Amino acid sequence: MDGLPTDERKPVALIALASSADLHDHPEVKLLAEALAGLGHEASVETWDDESVDWHRYALTVVRTTWDYTARRDEFLAWARAVPRLRNRADVLAWNTDKTYLRDLDQYECPVVPTAWDVDDSATVEALADHLGVSVDEQEWVVKPTISAGSRDTGRWSSIDDAVAHSRELLAAGRPTMLQPYVEAVDAEGETALLYVGGTLSHTMNKSPLLAPGEGVPAEREARKRITTSAASPTQTKVAEKALRAARKTLGGGLDLLYARVDVVTGPDGSPQVLELELTEPSMFVAEAGPEAAERLAGAISTALTSVGRA
Repeated sequence: MDGLPTDERKPVALIALASSADLHDHPEVKLLAEALAGLGHEASVETWDDESVDWHRYALTVVRTTWDYTARRDEFLAWARAVPRLRNRADVLAWNTDKTYLRDLDQYECPVVPTAWDVDDSATVEALADHLGVSVDEQEWVVKPTISAGSRDTGRWSSIDDAVAHSRELLAAGRPTMLQPYVEAVDAEGETALLYVGGTLSHTMNKSPLLAPGEGVPAEREARKRITTSAASPTQTKVAEKALRAARKTLGGGLDLLYARVDVVTGPDGSPQVLELELTEPSMFVAEAGPEAAERLAGAISTALTSVGRA
């Protein structure tokens, strides 16, 4: 067998990379598939809602660029529960696809950006401002749906009335909302994304700010996006790992996370706060981080193949 040409050898494992139909050629899946092939695996990019796919034929299905699920979350979670060997697990996806998970992080004393939920009156915003010790009229506010991806329908508001109106509009459409004070440090330093594979910090990236002061919901933000390599400070790493521990406490101590991204920002007191914990389909920025990032994720997938029979 070893004497056969590489392309005639039987792959070590068949692995599915779940995607939306329009993102099969995205670098997040393309580079990962190449890295998996380098380890002897055969990786196929499959559309998550394609009913013709036989997920049982794969040794492991890895959720990747399924970025169209937010309008069909229930359907997406039903699919996840039906896939026999999935990472991250279906229960992780159910918890993490609604940003109310921030409540659980806060419960376990992980510092998060302060949040008010389903705001439909100015009194709620005023109470949050009073709790934070800021002027409600001088503070900018961010409103977003709790179920969203890629910052879609997220707005930055200078006016409390505009922020409440945005939240009410989303609520009227049946979309739960969250309101947070805009973290001023983001304008100067962006967000820090800590990327974990197999429970170990793989790489750190910096994400440029996407929201301009008081502009509401921007019509176009992709042109503003800049992703560059960075380094996490010890305090940022400590907060990120506290978020991961809180997730494990919430979902079960034996939680097996194949991948995770923790986005942190610098709070008003200079200490890190968790903005988001991405355990569902985070961009791992493998194109921007360099080939080693995809190779580390591929290696973690190889390791996960030995544990997919466990819960």
